[in-house]
Amino acid sequence: MWCKLLRPLVVGRAALYWRGLFTMQLKTSEFQCLFTDGLKGLAELFQKNDYELRVAGGAVRDLLSGKRPDDVDFATTATPEEMKRMFQAAGIRMINNKGEQHGTITARIHNENFEVTTLRVDVQTDGRHAEVEFTTDWQQDAERRDLTINSMFLGLDGTLYDYFKGYEDLQNHKVRFVGSAEQRIQEDYLRILRYFRFYGRVALEPDDHEPGTLAAIKANGNGLAGIAGERIWVELKKLVVGNHAGPLLELLYKLGLAQYIGFPTDGDLEEMRRVWENSKRLSPKPMTVLAALFHCSEEVDKTDLRLKVSKEEKTLALFLVKYRHELKKDSKQPHSIKPFTDIIIDNRESDTKMKVYELLKYQGEEKLLKELCQWSIPQFPINGHDLRQLGITSGRDIGAALQRLRDIWKKSHYQMDKDELLSYIES
Repeated sequence: MWCKLLRPLVVGRAALYWRGLFTMQLKTSEFQCLFTDGLKGLAELFQKNDYELRVAGGAVRDLLSGKRPDDVDFATTATPEEMKRMFQAAGIRMINNKGEQHGTITARIHNENFEVTTLRVDVQTDGRHAEVEFTTDWQQDAERRDLTINSMFLGLDGTLYDYFKGYEDLQNHKVRFVGSAEQRIQEDYLRILRYFRFYGRVALEPDDHEPGTLAAIKANGNGLAGIAGERIWVELKKLVVGNHAGPLLELLYKLGLAQYIGFPTDGDLEEMRRVWENSKRLSPKPMTVLAALFHCSEEVDKTDLRLKVSKEEKTLALFLVKYRHELKKDSKQPHSIKPFTDIIIDNRESDTKMKVYELLKYQGEEKLLKELCQWSIPQFPINGHDLRQLGITSGRDIGAALQRLRDIWKKSHYQMDKDELLSYIES
């Protein structure tokens, strides 16, 4: 459901402090846009059954920043069993309840999915997984969250509930762990990368970190070795295309984290910084930036083994590592689109044009990128049947002739037609 944004962010000034709790009223058009028929039905059901329901986590952060969140998660005092009984009694369908052991139930109301999680505390953690226990204490749930800016709740009446100065940190563009940075990290080592990802989203300066936070990250960085590569890659993909990505990647190396997350231990930081500076305005894919760290294709293979990147992402990295150097050697036409169109014609794979787009972003060639976006792949006018009609019957001879004609066609900037090309055979 789309909603017209009526005005800039307006936050009520009335605020209360009680036992560390900060509250205020949020009155924005972005917040009001959340109230679809589905959410109204959900809210009425929880209120009718005397259970509290609040918006939780990242959606609260986005709303306080004047953004309409893409995803909205909810927290409640109702247990999973209580939610199931409530939804069943109301005839509401529940789906994808794989997260029930961690307190999450997904209900479908008015063709919308609502993910609702019971308040909980982490009873035991091993740095990757947590055993949870349900609670009705909102502050206890906030205490187990990673960052102060992600630990706030928002009542459906617009009341903000902030136990750890998350709103103040958001206003001051600060990223801090809830309570002890070391304790939060040891509960889940992936929080190290989440810290850097959110730093890129919130901080104004690339190096405004609290020394104590970096010390805790450095001391516990080896814990990332036990985190699944797929989870690490999810965070890294968001980090490398965010703000301050270049300085943050350099900081990962400085803190000794590269060896635990699948990066080359001697990654080419100078090349990475150059590529990031040249490409950040062109919306590069995550692998386009990371490819600058690799010296050779073998390093791409090692990173893939650790991070389990997709086939498309791996082939893009290999493509960039190969062609960035080959094209540097070709100085005949330094500002021409032709070397790049030649790659597309020669590869003849469906995704080659996309890869060449990323190659141009890698090299910071904005003008050539725009030109290539307007270029259509021409159709080579010759096929094997044309050559057989001229008496060439050997498969090997046909292949050699086609390649020769293709080279001639490329040199003509793909302008020669069939008759012109076949004249080279006839002569």
